[in-house]
Amino acid sequence: MPRQVKELITVPPATNLTSPLASRGPAAAYDDLLARVLPQAREQRMWEPSDGPLPSLFVSHGAPFTLDDPQWLDALFDWGRSLPKPRAIVVVSAHWEQAPVAISGAAAGTPLHYDFNGFHPRYKTLPYATPDATDLARRLAGLMGPTPVHQFTGRGLDHGAFIPLMAMYPAADVPVVQLSMPSLDADDLLGLGARLRPLREEGILVLGSGFMTHSFAVFRRPELAAATTAFDAWAVDALSRGDADALIDYRGKAPGADIAHPTADHFVPLLCSLGAADDPSSAISTIDRMVMGNSTRSLQLT
Repeated sequence: MPRQVKELITVPPATNLTSPLASRGPAAAYDDLLARVLPQAREQRMWEPSDGPLPSLFVSHGAPFTLDDPQWLDALFDWGRSLPKPRAIVVVSAHWEQAPVAISGAAAGTPLHYDFNGFHPRYKTLPYATPDATDLARRLAGLMGPTPVHQFTGRGLDHGAFIPLMAMYPAADVPVVQLSMPSLDADDLLGLGARLRPLREEGILVLGSGFMTHSFAVFRRPELAAATTAFDAWAVDALSRGDADALIDYRGKAPGADIAHPTADHFVPLLCSLGAADDPSSAISTIDRMVMGNSTRSLQLT
């Protein structure tokens, strides 16, 4: 049987992840975003071949309380607006490890996978109903080679996919398929990204979704933010040099790695984005902000 893990994020009992920005109610900032930007989102110009390849992206996706943070939401929306609207989107999220590689349900109306507990119930009612992505699913299966690619028809996008996309493309008018991580091995994810690289020339956005640092310990011990800050600075330097080998060996080379990433799941999607890029040293930071002691740095690569 295939192995399926990383299906659920649960708030540790000693950790309070209620956003101080949620005083007007959960996802109020997201409601405000929709009221302001939906007409713009619907009218965004679609990618054309003359635009050239789309970039590959790495997004620090955040927990559901991202939808309470107007600064974060605006940054994500502006990022999406800075690009032509993609013909489709492929997301590799920290929250789905499945070997061999698998595809989420591609049919329009596939329910979202609300893979979190410990947050306000409203977050599990918010929709993100994207169009049919059957053609994209077929294209992905072809790129994966001779190994059959299983489609989990009842599994929609998890929060690593739908939370950032709700802000980047709030009209929900772009087909999206989520591709599983075949393992948590950074080298494997680099290779997966390389397989996805041709999609960029077809106007398909490749999006790795994780978190530049992902430490629950820093919530309880703010002094540990020195470790997450050091890790973030190290990653920026390695990316500026296009040093994929250093990023693959982040456990052995990066300061603060054990605190910034006690598990690999939120870091290795970065390697997928790097593998999908033509120039590993091309990364620019589109979001650069510390939230609750963690780096939300998000990147665009060409």
